[in-house]
Amino acid sequence: MDATVSHASEQFELNADQRAIQEMTQSFAADRVAPFALEWDREKYFPADVVRETGPLGFGGIYVRDDVGGSALGRLDAVLIFEALAAACPGFSSFISIHNMAGWMIDTFGSEEQRQRFLPKLTSMEWLASYCLTEPGSGSDAAALRARAVKSGGDYILNGTKQFISGAGDNDIYVAMVRTGEDGPKGVSTIVIPRDAPGLSFGPAEQKMGWHMQPTRQVIFEDCKVPAENLLSREGDGFRIAMAGLDGGRLNIAACSLGGAQTALEKALTYTQERKAFGQAINRFQALQFKLADMETGLQASRMMLYTAASKLDGKTADASKWSAMAKRFVTDTCFDIANDALQLHGGYGYLHEYGIEKLVRDLRVHQILEGTNEIMRVIIARHLVGRS
Repeated sequence: MDATVSHASEQFELNADQRAIQEMTQSFAADRVAPFALEWDREKYFPADVVRETGPLGFGGIYVRDDVGGSALGRLDAVLIFEALAAACPGFSSFISIHNMAGWMIDTFGSEEQRQRFLPKLTSMEWLASYCLTEPGSGSDAAALRARAVKSGGDYILNGTKQFISGAGDNDIYVAMVRTGEDGPKGVSTIVIPRDAPGLSFGPAEQKMGWHMQPTRQVIFEDCKVPAENLLSREGDGFRIAMAGLDGGRLNIAACSLGGAQTALEKALTYTQERKAFGQAINRFQALQFKLADMETGLQASRMMLYTAASKLDGKTADASKWSAMAKRFVTDTCFDIANDALQLHGGYGYLHEYGIEKLVRDLRVHQILEGTNEIMRVIIARHLVGRS
């Protein structure tokens, strides 16, 4: 286990089970993800077979109850898993995170029949799941979504489009927020949509800056017929369900940034030791030493904030949502800067694909946007402060 990760773990007093989870994930990531990450990125290849290999490890339902095959772990446990996976490939880790968010929603808000029908195949990774909230005309203003579901006999008929959906076209299950009632948050509901639903189709693969290993497409409903029994909870509960999932999603994506930044720093340390200029290793120059010191400080501050936020969410503390927003904002901003600084320290080589640094910069950039932009995180934090005062 990397020394810096171990030191941070000691500071946070991880228990023996958490250390075992961390080490198991690091071993899998080093063996099955890291050696192939650059190729997947270059070829824009989705390694569904390797994603499914995480099922037997318990990563298909990390915080889903164990009666349906879930691991029933906590949010801090999950953060350790996503951090370790992201050290090998942030795009791979974030895909697993999204799958887990969808599964958690079914486990938490679904009926017993729905849990038994969907979750065993999701927790085993036989089925892969997408989370569908964003639309072409609604991102940060999620309550303004327009995709509509109308009850017709024993079915819902859906019309509309979802945008930026990870796994769209390849995944088997789509947990979608749709409008069943009035404008605003009270008119939103959540429906589980199987891939073979009549009237469900997908747009072409988006050409993205990063996350090349996972497909991203529009999800299109054209008189899409879904059984009414696939409604989660009740009509009108969808916005509450969506928001409940985002605290954990924000921690997960911050963990993906943290793992990527850890690798970027390690690459920078190796490169600056090996690279010579003016007769000595460039890490002997004080200006570069200061840069490395700042990168390490930012990394460890990020880790402590993230682990604290995850512990608060596990403990269901009153300030857990504020801490989730603070951790998402701080960690994704700081860790992107660390990756970008690592690229700078590599000079021209950092700009080359084979060194793996430019991929980390591209992959980490989107983390400042998704699960709520970092500007929205500031709004959430400020509302907690103003409400308290």
